[in-house]
Order: sequence, then structure tokens, then C-alpha cells
Amino acid sequence: MADTRTRMNLSAGLASALVAVTLVALKLWALGETHALSVAASLADSAMDLMVSLGALAAIWYASRPADDDHRFGHTSAEDLAALGQSLFILVSAGIISWAAIARLLSGEVAPIVSHEKGMIVMGASIVLTIALVLWQRRVANKTGSRVVKADSLHYLGDLIPNIGAIASLWAASWFGMEQIDSVVAIGAAIMLAVGAGRIFKGAFDALMDRSADPGLVAGIEDIARDWPGVHGFHDLKTRTAGSVIFVNMHIELDGSQSLDEAHAIGAGLRRAILKAYPQTDVMLHKDPVGVKPHPDDPSRQ
Repeated sequence: MADTRTRMNLSAGLASALVAVTLVALKLWALGETHALSVAASLADSAMDLMVSLGALAAIWYASRPADDDHRFGHTSAEDLAALGQSLFILVSAGIISWAAIARLLSGEVAPIVSHEKGMIVMGASIVLTIALVLWQRRVANKTGSRVVKADSLHYLGDLIPNIGAIASLWAASWFGMEQIDSVVAIGAAIMLAVGAGRIFKGAFDALMDRSADPGLVAGIEDIARDWPGVHGFHDLKTRTAGSVIFVNMHIELDGSQSLDEAHAIGAGLRRAILKAYPQTDVMLHKDPVGVKPHPDDPSRQ
């Protein structure tokens, strides 16, 4: 299951990089043909996408490495670090786009635009490629929980509005001589990017600070443990997230008079049930005899 998630994440990262290279090449040609500021802005955004996509692909590859002597819990936190960096990058990009759009509106400068049809064809192709990529990334992120893929998907989703704005700008410039619409659309796209980047930043920051997993997932694990045959109770259920993996630690209370084999079978069965319900988890169970009292020298429970 872990190998499947890794392959899906890597496929999304590779697709992102390939699409970014294609879009940069297309928009370079379109800029040379149209001299449109809206196309230039979209080209700059795609160039930034390429850098982010390559960084995301490297993070996904590094996070997929197995645990070693120095990283006993694996390398999945690399995804959170990459998502944190991506969110900051997106926030800065949103600020620059907003500033440039406002400055353009206030200045009233108009650049001559030519070859409108060629520009619109290229931007239309960019939209189709971007939509296909975003759909695949969303599917992968929903299955694997990867914050890197989710952040990259958000970045490309934000590109749709500037691309649509570029088409609208080319069309409006061709028919009505109106180029200001591009700046208005760019401001809207920047706001959407900033809001989405804020969510990604919070999720990555919470994971790096070992925040507990989603309450719904915790409640689901509690329900499974509460009804599991042979388990008389549980305590010290702790969760934390690292990349697309959720680590679960829990003490279960068993009949102390039963054999070790019987106790192991109960714990192993419960662990398999949790993993089946939540494949993205890594579960560690500690078995306590029911009714046992903590030793005075034991550390207090948190």
C-alpha cells in the first residue's frame, strides 16, 4: 500500500514538471507572437510553477526513502517542509501579482497587442493541460494525503484564472481595446492563491509541530478499539502527522491472565483493523493488563 502511494505521488510530481516545461515553451512562443503583458505574466507564473514542481518532485522522492538508522520513522516530514516552502512561495507570488496588477491599473499604461488569435489558442491549450493535471493531482492527493501534491495542485488551480484572464484580455483588446480586465482578473487570482496557500501553510506547520490528527480519524480509531473482542479498554491514544503518514500510538488493556500468544493475537488483529480502515496510518500498540496501576517511578501520562 505504501509503495502504491509513493508511485502515485511520484507520478503526480513528474506530470507536474512535464506540464510546466510544456507550458513555458508554449507561452514563450505566444509572447513572441503577441507581445501581450497578460501572456508575459502567465509565462512568468509558469516559470515559477516549473521551479516549484521540480522542488516538489525532489521532496516526494526524498520522502519515499525507507527508514534508516538516522531516521527511524522515515523521511515523510520532507513533504511538510516542501509544502511549507511552497505555501510561502505562493503567498509571495500572490503579493507580487497583486502589486503588479494594481500598479498597472493605476498607471493606465497600455501595451500594443498583436496576433490575438494565436495567443488565445496557446492559452486555451494551457488551460486544457492544466485542468488535466489538476484532476490527476487531486485524485492522487485524495488517495495518498500528500501535502506536496495538494499544494502543487493548488498552485496550478490558481493558474487557471490568470490563463482565462489572459484569453479575456486578448479577446477584449482585439474587439473593444479593453486591456484593464486582465489586471482585475489577476487580483482575483492572487486573492484565491493567498487563501489556499494559507490553508496549506497551516496544515504543514501543524504537522511539523506534531499536532494531533483529524478528530474524525481519532474518533474512528477509538470506535474500532472500543468494540474489538478481547480489549477491555484503552488509554494514551496519541497521533501525529508526518507528510502523508499518520503515526498512531495507543495502550490497550487486556486480560492479564491470558497467554502471550492470545494477547498478541488480539493486538495484531486490532492493528490490522485500524490499518485497513485508515491505510495512511502507522500503528503501534502497547499492551497493559486490565486494572494495572502505574508504578510510582513511571512518567506521568500526557
